[in-house]
Amino acid sequence: MKKTGCLVAIGVIVVIVLGVVATGVGKYNSLVALEQQVDKQWAQVENVYQRRADLIPNLVATVKGAADFEKTTLENVIEARAKATQIQIDASNAPATAEQLKQFQEAQNGLSSALSRLLVTVERYPELKANANFRDLQVQLEGTENRISVERKRFNEAAVDFNTAVKQFPTVLFAGMMGFGDKPYFEATPGSEQPPEVEFGFGDGEEGE
Repeated sequence: MKKTGCLVAIGVIVVIVLGVVATGVGKYNSLVALEQQVDKQWAQVENVYQRRADLIPNLVATVKGAADFEKTTLENVIEARAKATQIQIDASNAPATAEQLKQFQEAQNGLSSALSRLLVTVERYPELKANANFRDLQVQLEGTENRISVERKRFNEAAVDFNTAVKQFPTVLFAGMMGFGDKPYFEATPGSEQPPEVEFGFGDGEEGE
């Protein structure tokens, strides 16, 4: 009888252990899938920011051709672009800390502000507003700014899904042991969630999120 009781007890323990392991494996796979979605969306965020950075040299070159255009305004854009492109975060490891994302966001917001000032200054140069190349760049920049807002929003949504899963029971019991922690979000700082004003009186108004 005692032997039988011991076997039953061992069997129960084995079933419990296997159940815990199966649950842990399932939760691990689920978190991996959610984390990959966060990484994918971060790659999209970087892609649209890079697209904007790629447009700026042509924009600067076109604006530079205007007579007496403010040199300081152009230099500010060039400097802000350099700072923004210096901060890189591996797309396979979306921002692991709020500080990483804060530094990235501040640099990109600085470029947005510099671009806004440049585009406002252009209003005083009718020849630029009539320039076909400039008009084309304006349309591309406007579309890119709107895409930035969309991809930032999607990244935040993916991060919310991941962070929610990490905190849910029983996942919360396994997440820390498996190396999963919260993902940071883009903060809704004043003006950061709206594309800079790029309308010059000949196109449609901008779109927000």
